[in-house]
Amino acid sequence: MKKIRVCIVGATGIAGQQFLPSLDNHPWMEVICLAASERSAGKKYKEALTDPKTLTLRWYVDEPMPSWAENMEVLSPDSLPMNEIDLIFTAVEADVAKEIEPVYAKEVPVISTASAFRYEEDVPIFIPGINMDHIGLLDVQRKNRGWKGFITPIPNCTTTGLAASLKPLQEKFGLKKVIMTSMQALSGAGRSPGVIGLDILDNLIPYIHKEEEKVERETAKILGTFKDGKIYPAPIDVSATCTRVNVLDGHTEAVYVSLGRKASVEEVKRAFLEYGKEYLSLKLPSSPPSLFVVHDDPMRPQPRLDRNINGGMSVIIGRIREDKCLENGIKYVLLSHNTKLGAAKGAVAVAEYLIHKNYIVRRN
Repeated sequence: MKKIRVCIVGATGIAGQQFLPSLDNHPWMEVICLAASERSAGKKYKEALTDPKTLTLRWYVDEPMPSWAENMEVLSPDSLPMNEIDLIFTAVEADVAKEIEPVYAKEVPVISTASAFRYEEDVPIFIPGINMDHIGLLDVQRKNRGWKGFITPIPNCTTTGLAASLKPLQEKFGLKKVIMTSMQALSGAGRSPGVIGLDILDNLIPYIHKEEEKVERETAKILGTFKDGKIYPAPIDVSATCTRVNVLDGHTEAVYVSLGRKASVEEVKRAFLEYGKEYLSLKLPSSPPSLFVVHDDPMRPQPRLDRNINGGMSVIIGRIREDKCLENGIKYVLLSHNTKLGAAKGAVAVAEYLIHKNYIVRRN
């Protein structure tokens, strides 16, 4: 089949850079254009990332820059060749996304890393393999807004691991309450303004602006029910405390759950390990062999050891125990890769499912 033609908007930022290796040699998609702010527009991509004073390449991804991107001219966000594009990934700040994404969505699908539209009633927030049954909301959105395309954002990267881990428990046992404390990687803060190096050394940052509110609100929506053209948020109480720690990549979260019915540790393990078989059977290009990996070793998961398991696309679970302070209580520690599953690679996986379902197609 002819490949889906993709443009990445915000391609010079950290989140935007992550899309390039995620789409390198992709069997279904090809990047035909890159766009960024006026400061970078008109330059070759590699030139736009090179500091003119120090000649340092500001490439912040573990994988090397794909060779095809180096000499690609960076466009401005308002000069995209829309008649040649089938899909746009955006990796821009929320205020910019609010302006440009609806313009794009009039013509083509938009998958976003920004929070700008996450809380709109007709906009789904997808986690690959977790809530793809919300796909019908895209039809509602198109009808409501008169668009040929649509906007669907991925969640906040901290929400991703939490909501994903709760889905098997919700389906198997029911959920009442969730309490979560995160220990989030530095890469989630970006480079500028980000977390200043001397602030995090010998330290922990106990507050991340607006993070807790995002986690609580998005989790209820992702775990909600799509019915009668809308999503009814899950009737669960979610309480989050979000902190920043001196780890490069990988968000660790300590989770306490009050289940709808009592379940043993072994039942909870099985719920994780057996979840998502139908989705995984599709064998989409970016799908992991399993959505969850469960450790019995009480010293796992650890970011340095576990974040890249299955290409960073599985949620790693460990220390599953009963909790006596909550009704039908279970507690565990999870690790999810914030710059892979929680960012570009997760967005690419969402696109793959939407291509499979013909919501994203090659236009004539």
